[in-house]
Amino acid sequence: MSVRINDTAPDFTAETTEGPISFHEWIGDGYAVLFSHPRAFTPVCTTELGTVARLVPEFEKRNAKVLGVSVDSNDDHLKWKRDIAEVAGVPADFAIVDDTSLKVSKLYDMLPAEHYLPSEGRTPQHSATVRTVFIIAPDKKVRLTMAYPMSVGRNFAEIIRALDAIQATDGAPISTPADWRQGEDVIVATSLNDEQAEAKFGKMEKKLPYLRYVKAPETV
Repeated sequence: MSVRINDTAPDFTAETTEGPISFHEWIGDGYAVLFSHPRAFTPVCTTELGTVARLVPEFEKRNAKVLGVSVDSNDDHLKWKRDIAEVAGVPADFAIVDDTSLKVSKLYDMLPAEHYLPSEGRTPQHSATVRTVFIIAPDKKVRLTMAYPMSVGRNFAEIIRALDAIQATDGAPISTPADWRQGEDVIVATSLNDEQAEAKFGKMEKKLPYLRYVKAPETV
């Protein structure tokens, strides 16, 4: 069964490069970015994890933890981290889940349609669509999902941009326009009339009756 936006993120226990975790407990009262990879020691995945390693401080600024998932063993992941650090120029200071059992991959519906895979002789192609992203809020609800094919490396700047937008709009009667970046104007929800919107957010820029921009709240 697929994991949808606003579902409670499936909880799990797993061994990771940082020790055993219980996922919901590990998330705590912040946000989590769960991102998965076909296999260790593959080229695109190595560049992606290198990018994440460099961005760990940016996620921390946003009270967000990152957790990698790869269908290999902890031993492989610990060795792989040396390659990641060489590519990134910084240590890979985040945990990676040992998902040799495919438990997490199946729980989050990360696998391709042909998901009954052999445990022996499995190649990256067998798990080619295990290149997914889930952003999970402190209430353990899924706020965003993404899935990429094996041949396409992810844009982690976009993942951070999306995290900023999610944090800006969570629980507030606003949304973000296309290509929005932190600090830019936001859109007032149509649930507020003009008077209510201006009372709450101040002066509006009204492009259309239903498209009204205001300055982003200071908490954004």
